[in-house]
Amino acid sequence: MKFDIITIFPHIFDSYFNESIIKRAREKKLIQVKIWNLRDFAVGKHKSVDDSPFGGGPGMALKIEPIIKAVQSLNSKIIFAKQIPGGSNKKSKIILFSARGQQFDNKMASRLAKNYERLILICGRYEGVDERVKKAIGDLGLEIQELSIGPYILTGGEVPAMVVVDAVSRHLPGVLGRRESLEEIKGSYPVYTRPEVFEFRGRKYPVPKMLVRGDHEKIERWRRSRGRS
Repeated sequence: MKFDIITIFPHIFDSYFNESIIKRAREKKLIQVKIWNLRDFAVGKHKSVDDSPFGGGPGMALKIEPIIKAVQSLNSKIIFAKQIPGGSNKKSKIILFSARGQQFDNKMASRLAKNYERLILICGRYEGVDERVKKAIGDLGLEIQELSIGPYILTGGEVPAMVVVDAVSRHLPGVLGRRESLEEIKGSYPVYTRPEVFEFRGRKYPVPKMLVRGDHEKIERWRRSRGRS
């Protein structure tokens, strides 16, 4: 799976994508993450990517021209890759992050991992993205979807992009090591680790006896009774 992220703040991603599971997935070439600076596709001396919105109002909006240039550039790379013998026929999809988008969930993450080989993620900022971006991308014959990651407002699309990369990646074979590691399969239940008894301010906090007796069949039933799938 390849992730292309279009943003005006490319260094926001440096730490998150170079740590832990995502880092290992990249090193094993299970996923590829490429960050694209939107200003590289802007014209003019100041490489401006935003402007005041028509009709007035506070804030700025991201301009259509640099976004479409970035998408066209990435699309040409995708077309070239598909022409290579043995190249995949799975589809690519463009995701535009917006507070007005469909709310992202785990089922969507699973579908994206299964049905697509490349996601192009456009990070909105300020008052949003010129509304014509969606229609222009559609007119290019490309699939685009507007997404939100929750019922709240963020300052930009960079955190949502990290969420989508993380949520989709964990559904790809090998990223978590074992398929059983997916909570969708094993369920979600209370977990405990050493010490068996934790003492704090004169009180003892023990691990449930069921979990230390070694009867795996009873442990499994205990977890199912206290967990959620």
